[in-house]
Amino acid sequence: MLISKAGAESFLHQEKGLMSANIGDTVTLRCFYKGESAVTSSWYKQSLGDKLNLISTMYMFSSTGQVLYDEFKDENRFSIEGGQGQNHLRISNVELTDSATYFCGVGYSNMVEFGQGAILNVKERRGNISVLQQPVSESVHSGDSVTLNCTINTGTCEGEHSVYWFRHDSGESPPGIIYTNGDRSGQCMKRPESGSPTQSCVYNLPKRNLSLSDTGTYYCAVASCGEILFGNGTNLEVKGHYTEPVFLVYCLGVALGVSIILIIVLTCIIYKMNMMTCRQCSGQSQLL
Repeated sequence: MLISKAGAESFLHQEKGLMSANIGDTVTLRCFYKGESAVTSSWYKQSLGDKLNLISTMYMFSSTGQVLYDEFKDENRFSIEGGQGQNHLRISNVELTDSATYFCGVGYSNMVEFGQGAILNVKERRGNISVLQQPVSESVHSGDSVTLNCTINTGTCEGEHSVYWFRHDSGESPPGIIYTNGDRSGQCMKRPESGSPTQSCVYNLPKRNLSLSDTGTYYCAVASCGEILFGNGTNLEVKGHYTEPVFLVYCLGVALGVSIILIIVLTCIIYKMNMMTCRQCSGQSQLL
């Protein structure tokens, strides 16, 4: 059973975010850990819509050393750069199928801690597919609504495609799929150029009644013709409601004015009461 170290001090740091590479490039995914209680350090791959697949395991206190599994061992493109406090995954001659989210995990005697995940996006130029997201950034208040836009130009790539939306916040949560449009091409229009197979497809992600937890970077991704392309991302910032400074100053001014009036009234009342008391005392003295 795998138990994460939620709420405990983190001993693992994985470089997160979105990485882009072209076919044939070499990429290195970095993972750092500290502490002497770690027993194993592993790498996992999760393709879109798929489960976690174990890539490698590095044993700290065993002669076994580093182990690669299944197809990752057979292809000879995956290697581990291990050392004191580090376990980096090196992928050479990257292919389209390497596009996925990669997680680093460190095993202890009774639990496993996972990194935040890094998305690797491998690009290919032959299809000329492009993904454009708008707006680039948006700032709204809690309770508001916003619509994120994703425009896909299919280029020379024909056929259906799948569209996914990811959200990546600034906290400890790994990037995750929040919505998928599935296999569809009904929202596409062909370009007017005669004989051109290029299509322009528009997908919207409406977000209503936003809260502070919706803050983050939203990515649109399209899977088509054997490749996955990510958009440039939309930074969404959700702010809490606040009181206008001018209105606040006005309220404070009114409160101050009312306080001054009350002080004056109370001073007058106390003065009159003292005068009446003095007159009564003077009258009693004359009678005596």
